[in-house]
Amino acid sequence: MKADSPRRFFNRELSWLFFNSRVLAEAKNEAIPLLERVRFLSISASNLDEFYMVRVAGLRTQILAGMNEPSFDGYTPHRQIEKIASRVRKITKAQDLCWRALRKALSKENLRVKNVVQLPDEKLAALKQVYETRILPLLSPITIDPAHPFPFIPNFGFGMVLELRRKDRKEPLYALIPVPIHVPRFLSLGNPLSASVGHKGREVVLVEDVLEHFLPDLFPDFDVVSTGVFRITRDSDIAIDEEAEDLVRHFEFLLKKRRRGRVIRLEMNREMSPSLKDFLIESFECWGEDIHHSDGPLGMSDLAQLVGKDRPDLLFSPFQARFPERIREFDGDCFAAIAAKDILVHHPYEEFDVVVQFLKQAALDPNVVAIKQTLYRTSENSPIVKALIEAAERGKNVMALVELKARFDEATNLRWARDLERAGAHVVYGFIDHKTHAKVSLVIRDEAKGLQTYTHLGTGNYHAQNAKIYTDLALFTNDPKMGADVGKLFNYVTSYSEPRELNKLVIAPLNLRETLVSHIDNEIKIAKSGGAGSIWVKMNALVDEDMINKLYEASQAGVQIDLIIRGICCLRPNVVGLSENIRVKSIIGRFLEHSRIVCFGNGESLPNENAKIFFSSADWMPRNLNRRIETLIPVDAVTVRNQIMNQIMLANINDTTNSWDLKPTGKYERRPAGETPFSAHSYFMENPSLSGRGRALQINAPDKLNVPKRRKKAKTKPAKDSEE
Repeated sequence: MKADSPRRFFNRELSWLFFNSRVLAEAKNEAIPLLERVRFLSISASNLDEFYMVRVAGLRTQILAGMNEPSFDGYTPHRQIEKIASRVRKITKAQDLCWRALRKALSKENLRVKNVVQLPDEKLAALKQVYETRILPLLSPITIDPAHPFPFIPNFGFGMVLELRRKDRKEPLYALIPVPIHVPRFLSLGNPLSASVGHKGREVVLVEDVLEHFLPDLFPDFDVVSTGVFRITRDSDIAIDEEAEDLVRHFEFLLKKRRRGRVIRLEMNREMSPSLKDFLIESFECWGEDIHHSDGPLGMSDLAQLVGKDRPDLLFSPFQARFPERIREFDGDCFAAIAAKDILVHHPYEEFDVVVQFLKQAALDPNVVAIKQTLYRTSENSPIVKALIEAAERGKNVMALVELKARFDEATNLRWARDLERAGAHVVYGFIDHKTHAKVSLVIRDEAKGLQTYTHLGTGNYHAQNAKIYTDLALFTNDPKMGADVGKLFNYVTSYSEPRELNKLVIAPLNLRETLVSHIDNEIKIAKSGGAGSIWVKMNALVDEDMINKLYEASQAGVQIDLIIRGICCLRPNVVGLSENIRVKSIIGRFLEHSRIVCFGNGESLPNENAKIFFSSADWMPRNLNRRIETLIPVDAVTVRNQIMNQIMLANINDTTNSWDLKPTGKYERRPAGETPFSAHSYFMENPSLSGRGRALQINAPDKLNVPKRRKKAKTKPAKDSEE
């Protein structure tokens, strides 16, 4: 393969689809509890929804604008759409087959999804009563004619389409039954409005099946010629006007506009008649858009409604996150514990409550004079926002940097911003042309020795619910140099004043890319001089063309590189003369891998005491490195260094239970578990972290966390790219 060939890159969109196939594979994995498999199927469908709302919508916009410039992998927008359609057909077919298998398995556990025609008379009578009292009043059936035009159907709108004929006329009519969002997708025969099938012996029916059965009651004066089920996805990306005078009002306008985005995908059941299909295609004006036909239920993201808590035997074993023992040793005083020693919290294995407690203590502490906080995404009823409001109402100087451009959380963030402003906090929205994606909190406390800073820097959002399933890192430090740097970061975003000198913190778009390149260049220099060049990286996505080329350069110099990339990876590993020293794996399991870590050997094979270790809020994508405010945090404290390098990274590299290896063809193969399977997720659930465990838990890392052996270099060129 030539060094400048576009084939040295995998296509971003197709790489994401392969990631979603790995998620779907967990729904087929019989080693996982049954209802968790249903959850994975739901997640794969939900992921695909968002992919169409944003990524496919973006490609369609390029085509409509006449743009035909190929991406760095050589694919034009037209070609990408073609290849996406081909791959999505395979995924949706696999989803249908997966649901068929899961439905049978659920039935064996007495959790049955029934067809209405299968119900005995007594249950059918009970279902009719529920339909008439709780469903029918919410329905608005519409017969389409000049007096009743085709209605607006919102994003993810779902319903039935019918061809009718009056009993006294020959001309057919078309009608719709949109399903309101307040109607559950699954109706329980034991508890009609419950969306759970948790009780043993529970039976449910699909709402569309119920509607079809009672159609004669809705249209008594018509004969029903044919019926079908449909669902739409709308373009939900929004273009921000950088010249907008009032950013808040501009976003309020854009959110209203998003609701009416063009239909980007139309899903229909395969048995629908050609006349009904043509009617929907013309009505939604989606002739050139993606039209999908399914053999299974549409909108499989709704399958999450089946995952109840009443059958714990079909769920993952309960897991209780730990609270850092080091803070308990100081009687819960976060500031005293942080002043004594840096603490790295590893979510979700350690409670997010420690972050909440840190900010609650800051709000109540009379010595705290100021709190500065970034908010990219946060949860409903956010305890973080409540703590900030409490602090502001107590007269503290609270500055909240609320990012309005956090996709699909814009409305929530606008609401939080107004609540904070009413409490007296100073709310800013960052740069118009740059998202603030950094996760930073700064508390300034007036102590005997002067103003002291207590800083929280993380890889994950201040989102209490996500912190239960996302693996993230969060550092608490009293380091005055880091505190000063974080203060400059906030001043940069609020005043456009670029920091001239930073002690430790690295910031995108100012110098994060350059810092990474400098360290990679150092490993290249070491390897070329005969030393042991070594790089470990863990992130969610690797897309940036220049960073990938730099890793290729390092591989060619002999640097040994291990990449743990959960999702998109555009780098092609194990290619002779290009990337034979690069290994790529993806970890998909019980928790969503979200932390970003990079370790440089600095003259020795990893792990070693002299390694350069960082964690970050940024993936290696152009948007993160060029158009977002991101942080790269160097790690100096010995215990924290050991935790990241010798515990977290080694466990992820050695994982076999949840790992998939990326081949040079573009295919991912599940890593064999071997004689002694090792799960990084299980390890972290069972073993307290190094920096947060305190004196009460003196344990050593298990022997299985050994330095991985290097694989032999590739000897042959890869087979034909599987993307083709």
